Amino acid sequence: MNIETTFFRLMPVHLQSRGAVATFFRPIPVQTEPGFDSFPPDTRSQDGLTNAIDIASFPEHTRSFVTLSQVSSSFFRPISVHSLVIHAYLCTGKLTNTSTDMAGTVKEMSLIKQVLQLKQRGESNRGIARQLPINKETVNGYMQTIEANGWKMEDLLQMDDPVLEGMFHAGSPAYTDERMKEFLRLLPYFREQLTNRKLHVTRQLLYEEYRKTHPDGYGKSQFYEHLKQNLVAQKDITTVLAMTYKPGEKLMVDFAGDKMPYIDPETGEVKKAEVFVACLPYSDYIFVCCVPSQRTEDFLFALRLCLEHLGGVPPIVVPDNLKSAVITPDRHEPGLNKALQDMGNHYGFTVLPCDPGEPTQKALVEDAVSITYNRIAAKLRGRGIVGLPALNKAVEEQNVMLNQTRMQKRPYTREERFHAMEKPELKPLPEQIFEMRYYADLKVQNNCFVELRHDKVTHFYSAPYAYVGRKAKVIFTRSWVKIYVDNQLVATHRRKHEYGYTHVPEHLASKSRAITERSAAYYIAWAGKRSEDCKAYVTEIFNPRRTGNPEEVYYRICGAIISSYRKYEGSLVDLTCRQCLENRVFTYKKFETILKNNYLHQADDEPGLFAPVPTDHANMRGNGYFK
Repeated sequence: MNIETTFFRLMPVHLQSRGAVATFFRPIPVQTEPGFDSFPPDTRSQDGLTNAIDIASFPEHTRSFVTLSQVSSSFFRPISVHSLVIHAYLCTGKLTNTSTDMAGTVKEMSLIKQVLQLKQRGESNRGIARQLPINKETVNGYMQTIEANGWKMEDLLQMDDPVLEGMFHAGSPAYTDERMKEFLRLLPYFREQLTNRKLHVTRQLLYEEYRKTHPDGYGKSQFYEHLKQNLVAQKDITTVLAMTYKPGEKLMVDFAGDKMPYIDPETGEVKKAEVFVACLPYSDYIFVCCVPSQRTEDFLFALRLCLEHLGGVPPIVVPDNLKSAVITPDRHEPGLNKALQDMGNHYGFTVLPCDPGEPTQKALVEDAVSITYNRIAAKLRGRGIVGLPALNKAVEEQNVMLNQTRMQKRPYTREERFHAMEKPELKPLPEQIFEMRYYADLKVQNNCFVELRHDKVTHFYSAPYAYVGRKAKVIFTRSWVKIYVDNQLVATHRRKHEYGYTHVPEHLASKSRAITERSAAYYIAWAGKRSEDCKAYVTEIFNPRRTGNPEEVYYRICGAIISSYRKYEGSLVDLTCRQCLENRVFTYKKFETILKNNYLHQADDEPGLFAPVPTDHANMRGNGYFK
């Protein structure tokens, strides 16, 4: 009995009657090399025979029909479709359909096109199912769908796979389900509970409540999916494509949420500085600096430093809706800060703030803030930096390292990209820097100063003494102060941010200058103009070898000497200076005593002066009149 007869007997009766033996398989000789085993080791005979099939590899009811001597290495090479039939029968004892797909599985569109092609050739549905790994009922369903919709097979074969899949597997919309109607009724309640952060309601809690009242409702996965789809559908989705920015077009600016600490050099207390972050979105070039606050003056100062660091001006600046930039936030026409508008006019850029509550419109600077935390602030933690200038210096060093570090997934650094693509596109900086201007109407006080109060700091600036009592218009910025009287500039000073006095000597009256200009050199120079005795005495008064006291201790005695020259003769004062120097007298009281004593002795040495007595005056009554 040969192998064909063996498998013929194994076939069901209805296949034997139809002559299935002729088409069951086609024997193809296989040439094998010596020692080649046609079957894996677990199917070989245990007695050492090669190229044989072990009896145990077949089901029990088939072993009697096959002997070891009847199977050799030139067995046959089964065709793929037939091999599935043989495998199915050998494993189950039954001939089954060749399709291995589960019921309800969406078929590949290429398989559907094969079905259509076979149908065009005149094959029956059963014949198509016999040749392809597809169930006959599935083929019947496809043909019924085509006939019901009036489709033409020629048109279907020309369609792309996604379009064809949408026609044959359109699916069933969820809104036709009764459960969806109930779900949509409850959706406003779900939305209210989830969006109210104070309630701390979770999806799991809502699902548990839903299942208690609707035991036949959606399961957990479907509940979550429909809830997600409906909540996302109500949002305004904004898509921002990467690398859609133009080189040098925009500068995005923002303040970081976390501040950076530093030690105040005057008080020793720890203060925290605001961190200003700017980013050019095309190259992702980052600039970082620290300022005392987010006030308009500090914000514009930081923006000015950024433009100077870039060495140019982009046409658009995109800030957040902070008060330093936007006074009245509005999606369509925001009210910009006047100072920021003035700065834009000075440098030649336009301010386009992002919409209120939409930080995604400046997403790259938001990423730059996160990078600042990780690459700069984290590296400077715990250093105990003293002073804001030192903090900015340390931040600048880390910022340079950040821009010079190779970026992930890119073959260049931020700095290389900036200089190659964006720096040439920036507009040049104006010759003069911009500083925010403030205005104040003040009065020139009797001491020739105007009192300027700003940022909780009071400082006095001088004006010419001729304008004492006059009204003055004071215009000041972060770095300078200008005083105008009658629309004429009368004084200019450097701005000081601490309590004190700033003056120009020429602005003060002579008496005030005499007080403010007092010094040892001043008094010695004045004494040299009077006499050599006076100069020698005053010089010895301030001699550091004689005394260790400060100079101010002897200002009074020098002032008394100056006053003495106005009350007494110069020679008398010179004599007193010479005597005090010889006797080592350097106090005001003793100098005054010696000076008065010299004056009295001088008066005694001079001859007395008596009035003449008239002898023949008519009005003289004489001694006899009184007797």
